[in-house]
Amino acid sequence: MFTKYLQDAFKVPLVIQLTDDEKCMWKNLSVEESQRLARENAKDIIACGFDVTKTFIFSDFDYVGGAFYKNMVKVAKCVTYNKVVGIFGFTGEDHIGKVSFPPVQAVPSFPSSFPHLFSGKDHLRCLIPCAIDQDPYFRMTRDVAPRIGYHKPALIESSFFPALQGETGKMSASDPNSAIYVTDSAKAIKNKINKYAFSGGQESVELHRKLGANLEVDIPVKYLSFFLEDDAELEHIKKEYGAGGMLTGEVKQRLAKVLTELVERHQVARAAVTDEMVDAFMAVRPLPNMFD
Repeated sequence: MFTKYLQDAFKVPLVIQLTDDEKCMWKNLSVEESQRLARENAKDIIACGFDVTKTFIFSDFDYVGGAFYKNMVKVAKCVTYNKVVGIFGFTGEDHIGKVSFPPVQAVPSFPSSFPHLFSGKDHLRCLIPCAIDQDPYFRMTRDVAPRIGYHKPALIESSFFPALQGETGKMSASDPNSAIYVTDSAKAIKNKINKYAFSGGQESVELHRKLGANLEVDIPVKYLSFFLEDDAELEHIKKEYGAGGMLTGEVKQRLAKVLTELVERHQVARAAVTDEMVDAFMAVRPLPNMFD
């Protein structure tokens, strides 16, 4: 959603990498299952509303080669084994596929990796919105880029959503109650928030009215900070809830409404994405309206 905002605000071309090879190597999935999941991921991405005339989505299994692979080799020659172990923490038990993967994620930072899009435009600079866990890849990339004659990419890094159970918990695929999924029903969202979202409210209404909520640990407030568009309303909730004027149940009810609307909107958009639409975004072709 944030990347969609950037594309709309700056009216720029967008390249989205689906690292299906990484999933295959790290998750112990088959090549075929990794490719299938990549296309499913692409449908969720497309459902966010990206402009097909300014967006190229590619999977590593399908696209890596040619100019892209040449850049991979240039990056690989600049990073020693000791350095990659220091950055990513690889051990002697890791297979060599993991050690060789970082250049694959690095080189989409460079326009020359996509000659069908940016031929003769090597001067273009790249902005990468990503989660904080991807930082090691692009610190490596920024270190290498000037040594092979390219601009360093810039990054906007996002923090993680906390698990519903609180900052000490961890979102986990093995615990469906640790997170809200874009496939959840309205009933499931409401139930998860009411039952599992860690509250900073006090133990009794009387005590809560007196002391107010601890906003530093309250998960519903943290989620509203991400998803509630109205900044004035968010500040009002924080002020009232922190002072004891609002109860935990009221804040959770507001969050459930906000997330239900967002998830249902996404589900409708996702259902409308066809395989033909995925093929259109992933087709290797020039983008005619790149800089309009």
